[in-house]
Amino acid sequence: MEVKRMESLKELYKIGRGPSSSHTMGPEKACKIFKEHNPDADRFKAVLYGSLSKTGVGHGTDKVIKVTFDPIPCEVVFDNEVTELPHPNTMDLFAYKDGKEIKSIRVLSVGGGKIEILGYKNVDPPKVYELSTFADISEYCKNKNMRLWQFVEEVEGTDIRDYMLGIWNQMKSSIHLGLATEGVLPGGLNVRRKAKHLFSQQHIDESAQTKENREVSAYAFAVSEQNADGEIIVTAPTCGAAGVMPAVLYYQQMKRGYSDLEIVKALETGGIIGNLIKTNASISGSECGCQAEIGTACAMASAALGELFSLEIGKIEYAAEIAVEHHLGLTCDPICGLVQIPCIERNAVAAMRAINAVSLASFLSDSRKISVDEVINVMRMTGKDIPGRYRETAEGGLATLRIK
Repeated sequence: MEVKRMESLKELYKIGRGPSSSHTMGPEKACKIFKEHNPDADRFKAVLYGSLSKTGVGHGTDKVIKVTFDPIPCEVVFDNEVTELPHPNTMDLFAYKDGKEIKSIRVLSVGGGKIEILGYKNVDPPKVYELSTFADISEYCKNKNMRLWQFVEEVEGTDIRDYMLGIWNQMKSSIHLGLATEGVLPGGLNVRRKAKHLFSQQHIDESAQTKENREVSAYAFAVSEQNADGEIIVTAPTCGAAGVMPAVLYYQQMKRGYSDLEIVKALETGGIIGNLIKTNASISGSECGCQAEIGTACAMASAALGELFSLEIGKIEYAAEIAVEHHLGLTCDPICGLVQIPCIERNAVAAMRAINAVSLASFLSDSRKISVDEVINVMRMTGKDIPGRYRETAEGGLATLRIK
């Protein structure tokens, strides 16, 4: 049996423009490479298939492609007829010179901004983690009396701290900008930004719990609205789920005064959970539905919060397991293919659920019956069983609604 290994957390946490790591960041990367390798071309064409075709307009895929090839013209074709595809996010790129095709490639946007070019030796990022199950990682950490973040830094070196500090600074920047910005999000749904209003509307008799829910939600809305507006965010693990981690961690920093270094350690801990799901299941909505995006983000935030609270490794695992378990089967059904409804609210709900998962785990970890590894495997199987129209195609579920 093939032994799986995991990539660096730098391949999980990435800074880029929204609204979709698979629909904007991936295609942008592919087009940059193709343009660079065809400097003599006077025209390009991109043919989008599967989820890239069905939700490409809503995600702004066509805009990103045209801007990337600019000033050389590029025709973008949405092909919904071809269904036998190697991946739900498949695209063909063609280069022309004097009316003749001079080059073509097929690209798969496999999630998290990562691409694969068929027929070519793709230089994958190095697999730096030899362990790829929580059981193995947990046993290793217990034997060496170390925390999960210490495991990360043992594998990746302490230089990972500087990278993660940059990630945290961008997360905070996205929150600040999101809270300060008002207006209507692009795309035609006439969705108004709500983060600023949500953050400032304190009730006179507001309880501590209500205040927590409101502020955590405001932070999640802030980042998610930035993403929906095509602004810069951090994939955690994806663009569409980018609001969960920063909302949970920023709220705790503001409430309890955690240092940036403590937050970095929490991000590293959460990153282990994200990496496990990415390696053993999927973080792509087009492959496994929204459970793979929001569910993973919730699990990452739960583990990160568990680290902030100095929970033992078993309780951190239980928190992450609860988070994944209660997102199983969640469909990816954005209305009009836009990362707005229900995506923005889902970030807020998942952020609050992450906090609840940690609370449950801290009290009930001794009674748990299943492991996070088992639930991750179930996520993978469930994702494969979800009908295709409920996996980021804007054809099923809430996507069938018409917003007036």
